[in-house]
Amino acid sequence: MVVLVVDGYNIIGAWEELQKLKDHDLEQARNILIEKMAEYQAYRGCRVIIVFDAYYVRGLETKVKDYKVEVIYTKENETADECIERLVKKLKNVKTQVYVATSDYTEQRTIFAQGALRKSARELYIETNNIQKEIAEDIRIHKTQRKPSKIPLNQDVLEVFEKWRRGNK
Repeated sequence: MVVLVVDGYNIIGAWEELQKLKDHDLEQARNILIEKMAEYQAYRGCRVIIVFDAYYVRGLETKVKDYKVEVIYTKENETADECIERLVKKLKNVKTQVYVATSDYTEQRTIFAQGALRKSARELYIETNNIQKEIAEDIRIHKTQRKPSKIPLNQDVLEVFEKWRRGNK
């Protein structure tokens, strides 16, 4: 199993589009990141956990599932880095490979020491953009492929049927 743990505010601060949005609508920036990570999870088939620290959201630690992505808001006096380190210790085993998405150099060194791998914010951004392109290509291919007819028909008959289907005579 592969698990991707995302340092939410670190990624928001590193991705230009989310950085600009964060300055006037932090909640929307979080939601866009969650949506992108949901697509990532669905396309890559891995588990995704996004951690936001209590710097912007005060209170007790809460766990939410948005789009099947696990979102954790840390306790008031706990940083996202501390929560991520705790998660890596808990998740990392022989059967589970843990990646941590952050551009925080200190955090990268700490998670390396625990056996996890890292994805920089830039790497994750490139990967999510590539997924968007792959999805668009898959949709294009799906739209252009015709399902084979159970009854063999020549092209002229198929065109007549297509006109009828569309309401043209």
